[in-house]
Amino acid sequence: MLHEYRDIITHMKQNEAANAHFLRIFDKHNALDDQITKAENGDLPMTDLEIEKLKKEKLLLKDEAYSILMQYKKEHKL
Repeated sequence: MLHEYRDIITHMKQNEAANAHFLRIFDKHNALDDQITKAENGDLPMTDLEIEKLKKEKLLLKDEAYSILMQYKKEHKL
């Protein structure tokens, strides 16, 4: 997720306590990505509607993470 901001994410991970909310979002996004991949590959039984719901949730998390990243970047002049 947001690979182009890997340096900022690494910077944020160095201060986990201050960025706990971002890290929870990041981990949840990755978990959803794994679930979606398994479902699409047929390894996890799921309906198309369930997969679509997970994709929408994943997108919302990505949007929130992006917003947090941009605020962090601005505050830390990165």
